[in-house]
Amino acid sequence: MKIHYCDQYSEEWALLRNGIPTASNFDRIVTPTGKLSAQRQKYLWQLAGERLAGKPEETYKGAAMERGTVMEAEARSFYELVTGEVPQQVGFCQTEGPAVYGCSPDFLVGENGGGQIKCPLMTAHVSYLLANEIPGEYVPQVQGELLVTGREWWDFLSYYPTIKPLKVRVYPDPKYQQILKSALEEFCIELNRTVEILKER
Repeated sequence: MKIHYCDQYSEEWALLRNGIPTASNFDRIVTPTGKLSAQRQKYLWQLAGERLAGKPEETYKGAAMERGTVMEAEARSFYELVTGEVPQQVGFCQTEGPAVYGCSPDFLVGENGGGQIKCPLMTAHVSYLLANEIPGEYVPQVQGELLVTGREWWDFLSYYPTIKPLKVRVYPDPKYQQILKSALEEFCIELNRTVEILKER
């Protein structure tokens, strides 16, 4: 695993992750239940296009996403305050070898841990608190981040100011990770082949 130290959302960060599968989109390859996603083919075409273009396609960033980005620093400070752990910010982590995929952790902790921060709207946050577990929709991302980094644990933090936070420690799920790893390897082979075909035409 290779760690790149840069600012997330910077031009350098965007180019590092351009054209390769990333954990925030692993649910477009494998669903939370371990099935192949119906979005797989379109995601593959998107990444092939990014490689050919040399840059990612511009996407719309709504108010909720903007808010989440702004709140993330506050949530990270809160995490440090309540846990005593010092969250380390990094840019991008990626695998090395024939199948290249990666993730952008919200923070790493020491040599063994890391974390993913979500700053959802109030209704979503309350629903997470009631469930008292990592929301299923984020299982591919968090298990993917554990897979990429090889860390022993990952803290999922849902943060909303003035409301109790939700912090759930997640450990690797060997069965799910094996399914995800196999699917990612096959996806990368197909992606590389698709790019070569398009270059030849």
